[in-house]
Amino acid sequence: MSVDGTTDPLFALTAEDSARLDAIREALLDPSPRRIGRLDQWGLADEYEVYAEIGQYSEASLTMTDGTVLDASLSVPRNLAPGQAVPAVVLPAPLIGIGHRAYLGMISRWTRGGYAVLAYSQRGLAGSTGEIHVAGPQDVADATQVIDWLVARDGVDADRIGFFGASYGAGTSLLAAAQDPRIKAVVGTSAWADLFTSLYENGTRHLAAFEALVKLFGEDRCSEEFREVVQKIRAGTIDDEVREFAARRSPKTHLSRYNENATPILLTTTWHETIFSVPAVIDFHSGLTGPKGLLVQVGDHGNAELPGLAGLSAKPTDMAYRWMDHFLGGTAGDGEAPRFDVRSEYMFNPLSDLRHATWDEYALPRKRLHLADATGGQVDGRLAEGGAVSGWTRSLKATGSGTDIVVAPQLVQTGLSERLGLPHTYKTAEIDRGLAAVFTTAPLERASLVRGDLELRLTVTPQLGDATIVAYLLENNPATGRAHIITHAPYTFTAEQAGRATTVTFPLQPADHRVQQGRQLQLVIDTHDPFFAPANATTPVFTLDLTSPAGAESYLDIPLHPAD
Repeated sequence: MSVDGTTDPLFALTAEDSARLDAIREALLDPSPRRIGRLDQWGLADEYEVYAEIGQYSEASLTMTDGTVLDASLSVPRNLAPGQAVPAVVLPAPLIGIGHRAYLGMISRWTRGGYAVLAYSQRGLAGSTGEIHVAGPQDVADATQVIDWLVARDGVDADRIGFFGASYGAGTSLLAAAQDPRIKAVVGTSAWADLFTSLYENGTRHLAAFEALVKLFGEDRCSEEFREVVQKIRAGTIDDEVREFAARRSPKTHLSRYNENATPILLTTTWHETIFSVPAVIDFHSGLTGPKGLLVQVGDHGNAELPGLAGLSAKPTDMAYRWMDHFLGGTAGDGEAPRFDVRSEYMFNPLSDLRHATWDEYALPRKRLHLADATGGQVDGRLAEGGAVSGWTRSLKATGSGTDIVVAPQLVQTGLSERLGLPHTYKTAEIDRGLAAVFTTAPLERASLVRGDLELRLTVTPQLGDATIVAYLLENNPATGRAHIITHAPYTFTAEQAGRATTVTFPLQPADHRVQQGRQLQLVIDTHDPFFAPANATTPVFTLDLTSPAGAESYLDIPLHPAD
């Protein structure tokens, strides 16, 4: 049976990926020369010959107490000595149609490193029965029963259990560790920490990402509770029920428990993550007091760990092997000890590798660039150091369509291009200045870093209520007129704020970016991005006035410093 169970463009497997996973699965189930020989076309035959001698793979159905059956696989080392017990790593599935088989490429390395490996698909996902609860209490209870089933087997050390998960599996792993102290180490790649801020940022729904996730889950497979939440989010009804649903599924809710247990937690995310909140992951990591690590990379959700899930080298999975080896006593890694720090890449260079002890040490101090009116016959406003500037006004039309600038032309896929050094570019000179306000620095005299947290203050008077603005910070090349996004953030005003000037201060997504000498920073204030669910998408055309009143002048606080 083919493992290619998904056609969704977010995480679709290529024909080559599917064929390789099929061949790996067949060789694991039937380690005959013919099956293993098929792997030679990918250079994997030698690895699986070794695996056949030291490991045994099987597929299993795990029945939960309520009758739900979880689709799973188990790999265990062969020929254990009497009384010998090995550490175990449990792999809850990412959100993909093939479920736990997404980890097939990792099975051999974990087992050759002396681990028992149990991979499973959460209830309602892939081949498992039941309804999808989105890492809810039922999924956490399932994780405990999965551990019970695993440690009941001879040769598994109940005191050395770790959880590794990507995406949906990362959230499942973290939430399970908050409830089951038998989990002695956790690695979550493309993780989330606060589900609510991932769905709802500065009063703005992340509707494109939300709908993509619902599509991947399959709405007909979701629990009644989740379907009700889906309808509320679509309708813009963000009430206590939605908040409580998200809180129960947010690792940050259990921060004190992780700290009490000193649970070792390694987290990974990406600068242009479009599914889960990056600031929430950073804040969660900063709040942990036990052993911890954070990796932030170029790209979008799931991009960076893909090679590692396939069995190749990748920073997230290489770090995961070291992490588990250190805390559980296996030998799947390269023998190096893990580092308990903040590791990062800068955009758009995935070969870069930076290390800092903490996020506070990593993030550079911010300087203030004031938003000022145009001078000398220029069309665009200015971003400049110096004194605060008041008294200017820019009027924008909210038409429900906005400019061509968007957070990501394609969820996930745009991030893959960024990892190839090919960020999406825009000709900002072609932006309709009636739909967006643009503020630009002078060309930078020196190559500079933008590294850390950013904050924007604006005063906005929306003609109608429930108005949305989207702020983008770009690097512009004045020689070509092309620019690419560094960071962004939306903000939505309430109905009560219609017709009156409201000063708001809100964070943009954190960034690590190198701005070349002679380039410009451009701040674009737009009124629409299809990534979000702007409240003004279906309203009549109306205006928003951006102003900078005395005493509440507009500014951008940015960690901008010379690169040398």
